[in-house]
Amino acid sequence: MASLKELKLRINSVKSTQKITKAKQMVAAAKLRKAQAAAEAARPYAARLATVMGSLAGKVTVSGSSPKLLAGTGKDQVHLLVVANSDRGLCGAFNSNIVKAAKQKANELEAQGKTVLFYLIGRKGRAAIRRDWPNAIVANFDTTGVREAGFTEAEAVAAELLALYESGKFDIAHLFFSKFRSALVQVPTVQQIIPVPTPAAAATDDGAVVEYEPDEETILVELLPRYLRTQLFGALLENAASEQGASMTAMDNATRNAGELINKLTIQYNRSRQAAITTELIEIIAGAEAL
Repeated sequence: MASLKELKLRINSVKSTQKITKAKQMVAAAKLRKAQAAAEAARPYAARLATVMGSLAGKVTVSGSSPKLLAGTGKDQVHLLVVANSDRGLCGAFNSNIVKAAKQKANELEAQGKTVLFYLIGRKGRAAIRRDWPNAIVANFDTTGVREAGFTEAEAVAAELLALYESGKFDIAHLFFSKFRSALVQVPTVQQIIPVPTPAAAATDDGAVVEYEPDEETILVELLPRYLRTQLFGALLENAASEQGASMTAMDNATRNAGELINKLTIQYNRSRQAAITTELIEIIAGAEAL
C-alpha cells in the first residue's frame, strides 16, 4: 500500500494536471468559436462555386482538348492520397480517425492493383503512414510555423499538387480531412479533388438559361484551379474547427477523469491516515497498559 506521503504527492500531481487540462479546454473553446465561424462562412462560397462549375461542365463535351483538370489523364492507375492532419496532439482521435480513413482507402486501392502515393499536410499522422508505406510519401507540407492555416497555405498546396499532376506523377487525387459538425462530432471525409468531379447537373442551375462569355471551356481553364484551391481552403478550415472541437472535448474528459481520480485518492488518503492514527493510538494505549 502506498504511504501517506506518496498518496499526497500523487494527489498534488493530479491536481496540477487537472489545472493544465482545464486551461487547455478553455483555450480550445475560445479558438473553436473563431474556427467554427470561419468554416461556416466558407461553405456558401464553396457551394455556389460548385453550382457554377456544374453549370459550366454540363455544357462542355469532355474530350482530349478539354482542360486536364476536368478530363483527367485517361488512366486511373496511380492514386495520390492528400491527408490533412494537425501539428498538435491532445485532440482525442481527431488525427487518428483521418489517418485510419486514408489507410483504409489505400488498402482498398492496392487490393484493386492500383499504385498509392501520399501527400501529407501537417505533422501528426506522418509516422503511422510512413510505417506502412515508407516509400510512398511524395511530399510533406509543413505547417508547424503557421498559426492558422488559411488561403495562402491552400494556394501553396494546390500549386504543388498541380505541378505533380502536370508532370504525370499521379492520375487521381483524393483529399482526406475532418468535416466539422459540432464540438462532439467530427466526421472523417474523403473527396476526389483531381480531376475535378462534375457536380450533378440537376443541382446546378435550377433551370435557368445562362450564356457565358467567353465560352464555357475558356472559363473552365481559369475556374478549375480556383475550384481546387477553394476545396483545399475549405478542408483546412473544417480541419481547424474539428481539431479545436476534438481538443475541447478531450480536455473536458481529461479534466473530469482527473477530478474522479483525485476523489478516489483523497478517500484512500483519508482512510490510510485514519488507519495510521488508529494504529498509533493502539500502540500508545498498549504502552500505557504495559507501564
